[in-house]
Amino acid sequence: MLKIYGSMLCKDCVACRQAYDQAGVAYEFLDFAVELTNLKEFLQLRDGCDVFAEAKDSGQIGIPCVVAENGDVILAWEALLPSKDQS
Repeated sequence: MLKIYGSMLCKDCVACRQAYDQAGVAYEFLDFAVELTNLKEFLQLRDGCDVFAEAKDSGQIGIPCVVAENGDVILAWEALLPSKDQS
């Protein structure tokens, strides 16, 4: 199952969840505005992963952040939506 780190205070995180829900994509949402343990996990991931370099350089947080079952960290969450041809 996918893990999504983010906050429901972020419009991009809300859009990600809505799109995944509509597409039937299974995920666990780890809201760090609600649970500080989730924030600590996210910061460890962000500090140790090159995927966040562009986001950090431009002053962004890097959410929503999706962690795939194989451990890949993905910021382009739209890429994980099933294609319309597969639906």
